[in-house]
Amino acid sequence: MENSILKDNEKIWDERSENGDIWSQPVTSEQVENARNGNWSIFLTPTKPVPRDWFLAEMKGKKILCLASGGGQQGPILAATGAEVTVFDNSPKQLEKDLLVARRDNLVIKTAQGNMQDLSCFEDESFDMIVHPWSNSYVDSVLPVWKECGRVLKKSGILIAGFGSPLEYIFDPEKFDKGELELKYSIPYADIDHQDNPYIKNISENGGFCWGHTLTDQIQGQISAGLLIAGFYEDIGVDLLDPYISCSMATKAVKL
Repeated sequence: MENSILKDNEKIWDERSENGDIWSQPVTSEQVENARNGNWSIFLTPTKPVPRDWFLAEMKGKKILCLASGGGQQGPILAATGAEVTVFDNSPKQLEKDLLVARRDNLVIKTAQGNMQDLSCFEDESFDMIVHPWSNSYVDSVLPVWKECGRVLKKSGILIAGFGSPLEYIFDPEKFDKGELELKYSIPYADIDHQDNPYIKNISENGGFCWGHTLTDQIQGQISAGLLIAGFYEDIGVDLLDPYISCSMATKAVKL
């Protein structure tokens, strides 16, 4: 992935974090306390909590990587269960949200900044579990993400991941935002290929540069990385299409 785009997305997500993006609103002290007492849930997609049976039977002491997961949401809850949590994200401001909750609620959370496609700062088989909420549309290829997940997971380790359907990228975005559906683009899709369109240029410069990945790359990509798909669910996430089809999804995968 081009370093200039990576830096642009870092800056944009810093701004989104400071402006209270939905993925940048830290959990409350009450939620942390509930998690300490065994009453907790986290989200990989907009509205559905992850099933509890997707997690390790015993969380205490387990090493968990929250991948592209800054914002003070998943990491603090998992740390409150007793897990050893590392939050990895491209945005320093997102990581600050996790450290804020850690200081506020006396949690231990490690943070690291970087590109989700490159986890070379971690050794092979370092983690018992990876938690990867809806975020990989901000990199040009998901295949390196899955390959790195497979490398840093321990044998029988679990990867839970949320991601979007590429359907949202096939429509003319200006008309889409007006409630009109007009087919315009094919998948795979990349914002950077359409910067001559002022509307797309404005979206990407304010919301981040995105890619619409094929479902083959999203799902078979995990399988090719040595992971067995063991769970799946769908969720809403694209307002205009929500009454007709769920455009977010999540998978549970186990390292063979």
